[in-house]
Amino acid sequence: MRIRLSVMMFLQFFIWGSWFVTLGTFLGGAFGASGAQTGLAYSSQSWGAILAPLIVGLIADRFFNAERILGLLHLLGALLMYAMYRSADFDSFLPYVMGYMIAYMPTLALVNSISFRQLTDPAREFGWIRVWGTVGWIVAGLAISVLAWDSQQAVATGMLRQTFLLGAIASAVLGLYSFTLPATPPARGEGASLGDRLGLSALWLLKDRNFVVFFIASILICIPLGFYYQNASPFLTEIGIDNPTAKLSIGQMSEVLFMLLLPVFLARFGIKNTLLIGMAAWALRYLLFALGFDGPSATLIILGIALHGACYDFFFVCGQIYTDARAGENCKSAAQGLITLATYGVGMLIGFWVAGQVTDAFATGAQHDWYRIWLVPAALAAAILVVFQLLFRSERKAL
Repeated sequence: MRIRLSVMMFLQFFIWGSWFVTLGTFLGGAFGASGAQTGLAYSSQSWGAILAPLIVGLIADRFFNAERILGLLHLLGALLMYAMYRSADFDSFLPYVMGYMIAYMPTLALVNSISFRQLTDPAREFGWIRVWGTVGWIVAGLAISVLAWDSQQAVATGMLRQTFLLGAIASAVLGLYSFTLPATPPARGEGASLGDRLGLSALWLLKDRNFVVFFIASILICIPLGFYYQNASPFLTEIGIDNPTAKLSIGQMSEVLFMLLLPVFLARFGIKNTLLIGMAAWALRYLLFALGFDGPSATLIILGIALHGACYDFFFVCGQIYTDARAGENCKSAAQGLITLATYGVGMLIGFWVAGQVTDAFATGAQHDWYRIWLVPAALAAAILVVFQLLFRSERKAL
């Protein structure tokens, strides 16, 4: 069972990693897309995150087995991904990527649900299943660089388009494979309602001053995150870094390391300081990108990429732990739904828009002033850190 679930998780994130990282590079090279247009395409993730609870809460959890709706969504995704591969311009591409992410984002919850329902000891076993998702993302990035689809010449000749064909094939494979998974009937009980999926029953948490500060900081920190997702691949490609997609996979590798370090930091420094370390990593990462471009120094840029694990684990994963602790026993799922909707939905939607506007503001034709572009999210992350430090009170006992 663990092997079967690991294969599912590997394919789930291999699909995402096969095209999402290089999307900005593709749009600029194939369609001459502006920063605002690229931000609009990336915002498909946010719309998918906003609509995912409706799809899962209204359909999957009420009427269909999870493995069946997972299979159908990935088969639909394969068709939409193939349409993205065949698109001739940005206007025809945009509806397909929007539709694809609305179909894909609910599957993130579905693979977790299937895993939790089939494992005998989820608390002990799920981490070993989930790590194969990270491996899948890494393998996708390495494959793109090995095939040289992300080289400057390949981008100029349109070869990067092949990533969508790769994603379509992988999506079709997972779609068919999903129907071989054990039956996972509609869920019942806490966390199965639409209100829980949307986080509505956890709104009482916003009465707590500390949680409000954390909640707002979680939304705001997604603005710097939007810069990374949208601009990292075009940045590395434009400045001539070899095998840029493989280099970016270092960030996912570091996630595994920092995930192991997270319990140590929580025990040693507490929740507030761990969150502050995560925000400091965001500011430092973008500063390294700016200095590496201005230097120029590939070493500084690689170090910035390697900080991804600290950025993500020490803020987002740590934030999920804090949210779980604050929610109590009766609305843990609702609380996680609320914070997910706020970050990957609202926060990332704002983040991609801001990143697009800033990128266009510092662009001259096809060239960008990356030094100034990266200083913007660095300053934003530093400002959020200062405000959080001043307003959030330590809650060591909450964990």
